[in-house]
Amino acid sequence: MNDLTVVTHNGNFHADDVFSIAALRHVLPEFKLVRTRDAQLIAQADIVIDVGGEYDPAAGRFDHHQRGGAGERENGIPYSSFGLIWQKYGLQLCHDDENIVKAVDSSLVSTIDAIDCGHVEGVSQGISLSQTISMFNPTWQEESEFDRCFDEAVEFAMRILSRFIASASGSISAKAIVAKAIESADDPRVIVLEQYTPWKKTVHALSQQALYMVYPSHSGKWILQTVPVEPGSFEDRKSLPKAWAGLSDVEFQTETGIDDAMFCHNGLFIAGAESFTSIMKLASMALQDE
Repeated sequence: MNDLTVVTHNGNFHADDVFSIAALRHVLPEFKLVRTRDAQLIAQADIVIDVGGEYDPAAGRFDHHQRGGAGERENGIPYSSFGLIWQKYGLQLCHDDENIVKAVDSSLVSTIDAIDCGHVEGVSQGISLSQTISMFNPTWQEESEFDRCFDEAVEFAMRILSRFIASASGSISAKAIVAKAIESADDPRVIVLEQYTPWKKTVHALSQQALYMVYPSHSGKWILQTVPVEPGSFEDRKSLPKAWAGLSDVEFQTETGIDDAMFCHNGLFIAGAESFTSIMKLASMALQDE
C-alpha cells in the first residue's frame, strides 16, 4: 500500500482534484502523491486523477477532459474527476450504505462536478465550496508554492467530506426515527420525539395532520414547536395561541395555569416547559385554541 503512486496535475488546482485526493486519503491513508503533467510519470502511476485523458476505473484512471467526457448522471450533470472517484470509492467511504452515497453525491459531489464542468444550471448562487477551494491557490502576489497550498486544501477538504458523510448518515437515521414517531403518535396532530431529531422534511413528506412537534431540549427541558406549512416557510399549519406571545416565567405560568411553563416566543412558533407532562398540556391547549 505504501508503494502506491497517485498522480494529479500540477499548478492551479480546483475542487474536483482536491476532493478526489481527499477521498483517497480516507480510503488509502498511505500513498505517494505526485502533481505533474509529465506523460511518462502519468503512465507509471497506479492511480491518475484529473489528467491523462482517460477514464478506466479498473486501471485506476479518472480523467474527464478527453473528448466525449466520462459520462453524466441521469439529471444531466456530467462527472468530473471527483464524481468518478466517488463512483469507485463512495461505498467504502460510507460504510457500504448506498443511501448515504447517493445523499452525499446529491449534496456535495454533483455540485462540485457541475461547477467544474461548467454545468451551472440549478447550482446555487453565492460563494460556493468550489470557489472556497480555489482560494487556497496562491495569488499572483504570493510565492507560487502550489504543492504546499494543494496539501492545505486537501486537509480542509478531508474534513468537509467527513462532515458531509456524517450529516447524510444522520439525516437518513433521523428519517426512520421520525417516521416511527408519526406512526406511533397517540394524536396524529402532536408528534413526540424521545430526543431531538431533525424532523421537518420527514414530517412534511409523511404527515398532513401533524401540527406540533414535542421533543426534549439539550438542557433536558421540553419544547413544543409548530409545523410550518412547508420546509423553510415562516407560516405555520397552526400557530400557538396569540395570548401566549412573548410571555415567560410567571406571566406565562399565570396565563396557562401551568406552574413550570417557561416561555412562548413572540412569533408563536415555539414554547417550553420544564416537564413532559406540562409540555403535553400546552400542546392540548394549543390544539383547542381557535
